[in-house]
Amino acid sequence: MKLEFEYHMPKKKPQQLTRKEIERLLSQQTMVILNAVSEKTINLESSLKRGMEKMEFRINQKIDKLTNTLDKFLKRLTDIEDEFVIMKAEVNRLKKIIREKLGVELL
Repeated sequence: MKLEFEYHMPKKKPQQLTRKEIERLLSQQTMVILNAVSEKTINLESSLKRGMEKMEFRINQKIDKLTNTLDKFLKRLTDIEDEFVIMKAEVNRLKKIIREKLGVELL
């Protein structure tokens, strides 16, 4: 004697969604997508901001170094110009003395 036992799963009825339910589900899905995009955008924005801050810091360091170099160069140039003015005055004074004492005109 053979006993057979069959079990049938109750069939699910296809779920009928109303237009309002579909709109609600689409609205929820849209909010999830928008929140994810917003979060990604915020993360990207903060990442870009950190990168810009690092780049700005490096640029400012290079500008400071260039400014210091130019300041030193201009100081040397000014010192040379000042010394040139002094030497020119001394040469003119020597020419005057030579002309007065020896009667020789130097060019």
